[in-house]
This record gives sequence, C-alpha cells and structure tokens, in this order.
Amino acid sequence: METDKEYILEDERVRLIPLVKDHLEDLLPFSLQEPELWNYSLIPANGKKNLVTYIDKALMERKMGTSYPFVVFDKKENTIVGSTRFYDIQPHQQTIQLGYTWYGQKFQGTGINKACKYLLLHFAFEKLDMKRVEFRADANNDQSIFAMQSIGCIQEGVLRSNCKSKTGRRDSIIFSILQSEWESTVKHHLFHKL
Repeated sequence: METDKEYILEDERVRLIPLVKDHLEDLLPFSLQEPELWNYSLIPANGKKNLVTYIDKALMERKMGTSYPFVVFDKKENTIVGSTRFYDIQPHQQTIQLGYTWYGQKFQGTGINKACKYLLLHFAFEKLDMKRVEFRADANNDQSIFAMQSIGCIQEGVLRSNCKSKTGRRDSIIFSILQSEWESTVKHHLFHKL
C-alpha cells in the first residue's frame, strides 16, 4: 500500500477519507463527550490532549508506511462519525491489520461499521491483493468481538498478557479473514448485511 497516496473509499452509505490534522475539530466532540469510547484502546483519545496525540501518532505511522488512518463520513447523517485504519502493513507478506475503529455512540449499531468493513476488506483483498487481514481486540471487549464475528472473521486465539493497558496488562483476541474466505463466503455474506 502506497501510504503517500490519497485513497478515498466510498459507496452510497459511507465515505472513508484519509485522516489529516484538520479533522481534530470534527473528532473533538466525541473525545470530550464520549470518553468511554476508548475504554479498551491502547492509545486513548479521550480529551483534547489525548486526541492530538492519537492523531499525531496515526499520521506519523502513515508517513512511516506502516499505517493508513481514515475518518468515517456517514453520508446518511452528513457528518463524520468516527475513525478506522489499516495498520501493521506488511506488503512483502501480503498481510495487513484493520483496527483502531471507533464510532460515536449514536452511530453504533446503525450498519455504518459493516459498510466500512466491506469497503476496507474489498480494498485490501481486491485492490492491494492482501492474502490475510487481521483484527485484534482486548479479550474483554465483547462489543468488538461480536462486531468481528458478525462480519465473518475467524477467531484464531488469544495472545496472553501481550501488551499494556490502562489497568495493567491485557490479553488480545486475534481474528482474521483470508483472501480465499473473502472470495468464497465473507464478501457475499457481508454485502447482504448492508
């Protein structure tokens, strides 16, 4: 993935726009009014200072070629509703991770996540020719686990105490979708849920 390129992914429901510093103002209301969005995040974005750090880190990783962050624009509501990104981009292995996904509470459960994931997975498998897309979450984050299962991810296992968290150490649950699974079942299954 050429991280210096501007990729805009969209369909009739959602537009994924590359994150830039100016999006701070669009994301700030979530940061200030919904701090619980980052209860399980390794990089919290609650409060303006944390949000600035969150955006700066995402943009630095994009410059390094290891990450590609987006803001999520809901065409139905005509507003930015959250953020997501590709990260741990490994072109030589044809693998990529998809995560750092969050949406304002009002937009959760509206289908916006499935629309975003369809666009991102389609891009990863059909444009970037990735062979594997990986997802990780705190093993206690039931909402994220359910969301990953609902789009067709396969659980692979748990990395025990693999990283720091706000409460000390966390276990991370690993899911993935392989290109062959995307082509045979996940693409059609997810498309029909949109």
